[in-house]
Amino acid sequence: MKKMIIASTSTIHGSGYLEYILPELKLFFKGIDEIVFIPYARPSGINYDTYTKIAKKAFATINIDIKGIHECKEPKEVLKKAKGIFVGGGNTFELVNKIYQNEIMEVIKKEVNNGTLYFGTSAGSNICGLTMQTTNDMPIVYPPSFKTLELIPFNINPHYLDPNPNSTHKGETRETRINEYHTYNKTAVLGLRESSWLEVIGEQVILKGKLTARLFQQNKKPIELPTGSVLKFNK
Repeated sequence: MKKMIIASTSTIHGSGYLEYILPELKLFFKGIDEIVFIPYARPSGINYDTYTKIAKKAFATINIDIKGIHECKEPKEVLKKAKGIFVGGGNTFELVNKIYQNEIMEVIKKEVNNGTLYFGTSAGSNICGLTMQTTNDMPIVYPPSFKTLELIPFNINPHYLDPNPNSTHKGETRETRINEYHTYNKTAVLGLRESSWLEVIGEQVILKGKLTARLFQQNKKPIELPTGSVLKFNK
């Protein structure tokens, strides 16, 4: 059975890397002593080894070791044997491009559907939806496809920000960009605010954390979903 934690972010204001969600991860990965980390998104352009060390340090506090997938000669085989997978944040275009280059998109999808635990933050959450088209990132590379893992029946917009009526910024708001997406696409989009996450058990998706989330659907008014909401709708 599919079991996932899909988090908007790895770090919240005033907190260390993954610190806010480590208690949840300790329960989620209970009984597992090692998980595979996919560092392809490279936040701020850091290299894979540096990113893996950051993740390793955080998970060590809950007695879980991290194995960077870039260290493995046979990434497909490592994923097939993994008990848990963590896909970190950074640039979604870079992440998706590398996943396709290494031919592991379908492997991850299959293993998670078969019960391998999955944890994603930011870009690692973006790829859980039907496509990566609602990312906030710059298109620094051109992946072979925008299609992603399709593990949930909607798209994610992580780090969702509400319009600030006092701001002097006149560019597009996040809501504006999602409305633009819906001029061409029917897929629902969940604006996931900082410190919030989704818990997925089988086909059930539950909003967790302290904040509401904002659900956008084509030709409908956005809906505020309180924490604890169960998301139910078709692809």
